[in-house]
Amino acid sequence: MVNQDLIKSNPYFAGLTDQQLTEVCNKANFVSVNKKERIYDFGEPIDVVYIVQKGSIKLGSDIDSKKSLVKHIAYENDIFGENIFTVQKRSEYAEAIKESTLISIDVQTIKMLLTENSQFANKITEVIIERINNLEQRMKNFIFMKAHTRIANFLKQTAIKRGIKIGFDETLINHGMSHKDISFLTDTSRQTVTRVLAELKSTNSIHFSARKPNKILIRDMAAL
Repeated sequence: MVNQDLIKSNPYFAGLTDQQLTEVCNKANFVSVNKKERIYDFGEPIDVVYIVQKGSIKLGSDIDSKKSLVKHIAYENDIFGENIFTVQKRSEYAEAIKESTLISIDVQTIKMLLTENSQFANKITEVIIERINNLEQRMKNFIFMKAHTRIANFLKQTAIKRGIKIGFDETLINHGMSHKDISFLTDTSRQTVTRVLAELKSTNSIHFSARKPNKILIRDMAAL
């Protein structure tokens, strides 16, 4: 059972009635996952939906043994595994980018909320539409934008969504991803990501250390 205040503080569950909130808390459980551990895999039955309480999770599809398409990164308070009406089995994998804590809620409870609480249903619909739109935008970017621009845009969007303001105009992002993960999200190669980040560092647009490459300080957003 998960504390009611924790569930209620999540924006997806803000409109629940007291009875619905109690039902969710009774069916919710904490799940701890290690870095690079898979929460579920393609083709597995859909039995629970997850909320990220702490950490970050990548959602994607394996193309072959060496290649993968990363569709989305779920951060704290994000929901994933929510596509429960159109399919009965997982159409993607979910893997922890770093050590994470999740809240799992069984599918029947989520279905109950979707049918009985219009506010919750609208929020889940918005999530699905947004992720479809993001994939469509990535396809357009792949066609019309150079690799350098796609990688720079990744840094900008991450800074806007998850960045921490440092001083007057600098932003720190702790994306937690390897260069390979970023290459999957930007539809480039790992070598290209490494080269472009080095170029941006050389022009003082960003800064990162060799010891902590997952943390990037954006010095000049306009220069990206």
